[in-house]
Amino acid sequence: MTEKNVLGGPLEVCCTAPLTGFYRDGYCRTDQYDRGKHVLCTIVTQAFLEYSKAQGNDLMTAIPEYGFLGLEAGDSWCLCVSRWAEAYHAGVAPPVKLSASHEKALTVVSIKMLLSKAIDETVS
Repeated sequence: MTEKNVLGGPLEVCCTAPLTGFYRDGYCRTDQYDRGKHVLCTIVTQAFLEYSKAQGNDLMTAIPEYGFLGLEAGDSWCLCVSRWAEAYHAGVAPPVKLSASHEKALTVVSIKMLLSKAIDETVS
């Protein structure tokens, strides 16, 4: 894979259980078909899940016909960068794994915002 993360390194896998990403391949990669830009690898929190539901995107309820089992706090998930930014400004943005977050996130949010929520052990 030649895609880069927000730190300039190779994009790492976000999560395979549950299987995440716009292409459901575990990576927060994107292209012109991904209107939501699912580029941030996060560890969802209960506060974020409730916020997202209140905004009209219920990530907790299973949708079996799409193979979606619903998310619980602690799950890794590729989020839309614009929703994460909204949650950031509302004070409920979930933590971000920078090594698995696509560099295209930086067209919407700053690296400073991401660093403030970073969970990567190699980032200080």
